[in-house]
Amino acid sequence: MITSVFNKSKPINFVIVFFIMLLAFSVANFKPFIDSLSIASFFKKTTLFFVCYFTILIFNFVVVKNSLTKNNHYQILLFSLFFLMFPETTINGDILFANVFILLGLRRLLSLRTQIKIKKKLFDTAVWFAIATFFYFWAILFFVLIFVTLFLYTDNRIKNWIVPFVGFATIVVISISASIIFYDGFFEIINVSKAVSYNYNSYNTTKFLIAITLLLSFGVWSSIFFVKLVQKKKKALKPSFKIIFASVIIAFVTVILAPQKNGSEFLFLFVPLSIVMTNYIESIREKWFKEVFLSILIVVPLALLML
Repeated sequence: MITSVFNKSKPINFVIVFFIMLLAFSVANFKPFIDSLSIASFFKKTTLFFVCYFTILIFNFVVVKNSLTKNNHYQILLFSLFFLMFPETTINGDILFANVFILLGLRRLLSLRTQIKIKKKLFDTAVWFAIATFFYFWAILFFVLIFVTLFLYTDNRIKNWIVPFVGFATIVVISISASIIFYDGFFEIINVSKAVSYNYNSYNTTKFLIAITLLLSFGVWSSIFFVKLVQKKKKALKPSFKIIFASVIIAFVTVILAPQKNGSEFLFLFVPLSIVMTNYIESIREKWFKEVFLSILIVVPLALLML
């Protein structure tokens, strides 16, 4: 039933995903919105909701453009279900915007497989990642992805390795200039928290334990098969899939370092894990097992709403 709906790219899938996202957003934001009921609050919450849904649309474009999955919509279903599993991800505007810019940077990075306008794409990627860092400091870890990509393409040209630093420096210089003009100081705009926390007590609830266990267990299981599947991909596409797997590792480190453990930090895992798990689902031959796999991912988040 579920596979028959999402195993092909259909417009109705975006409608279904829209309502899943709306449910996840409503669960997390309804009470805060009622507590501070105002026109300003309404526009803020509406903006955050459309940022969430816009992220899904960008994500789908990146996946299709780079042939990261087959012609289906499992990836956007999983992405929306992860939001439902961790509805707290819809509250933190800084992390939401940081994730959007990381996704935009990832889009440019994956397009390097064409080997056209390499310097421009590297510069753009660095710029997007730098902007993401201003919203959420630990997004800076995704800069590692640029050099992983250069290594995968065995790029020995020194200029290409320097370009990302130029892109980052450009944003820093612009930010410092804006700070001097508008705030009469150097680093007011770049005032981001560099704190780290290893206190995971906030995860010690039934809801978080189930959600994290499901995400990580299914994620690790899919990743094991994903690594094997990458070896079977076309040579031209292999670097793209390795970049996605590297993104999973970087996102996981970001979760570990997050200064506030409130669930929103798991947002960085949604994009790469959705791709990894979709590739695993596509590889499942037994239809009944594929249905069970997806059913668990749908039923558990819905059940968690009752807790």
